[in-house]
Amino acid sequence: MAAMTRTGFYPGSFDPITFGHLDIIARSARVVDKLVVGVGIHEGKQALLTADQRVALIEAVTRPITEHSGLKIAVATFKGLAVEAAKQAHATVIIRGLRDSSDFDYEVQMAQMNGSLAPELETVFLAASQATRMIASSLVKQIARMGGDTALFLPSEAQAALRAALSR
Repeated sequence: MAAMTRTGFYPGSFDPITFGHLDIIARSARVVDKLVVGVGIHEGKQALLTADQRVALIEAVTRPITEHSGLKIAVATFKGLAVEAAKQAHATVIIRGLRDSSDFDYEVQMAQMNGSLAPELETVFLAASQATRMIASSLVKQIARMGGDTALFLPSEAQAALRAALSR
């Protein structure tokens, strides 16, 4: 009997994708065979990069992860609840990254709510690596807006997209 493909769903805004996100994506290869990166589109949130830009960036910067680990990566946009998008992606696992204890409190509450809405989905938390745990997209955007160097936090493709978005 062939082994079943285990599909994970990693939701986020990815505005822009950071080395922290890439760390979680790469380490997901130890947990799932296929990962769907879900780019959330929320009408109330004003993203700096368009959904299409975020999808293209994620596809570009995750290619080396696929080549190195064999993890199959798909990128999809979604509106509404992450659990519904995860079910549409045929995921059995929602992947979430944790940077610190404040992330933990929020994410556990979210996982419990999601578990009530979709008991067939399990949430798996991956602790951020030491090198990336301080990275937050909101802080990176603030650094970029003030003319700071974002090279420690973003792949070069994301740096270029962020600079272009901020110059508009």
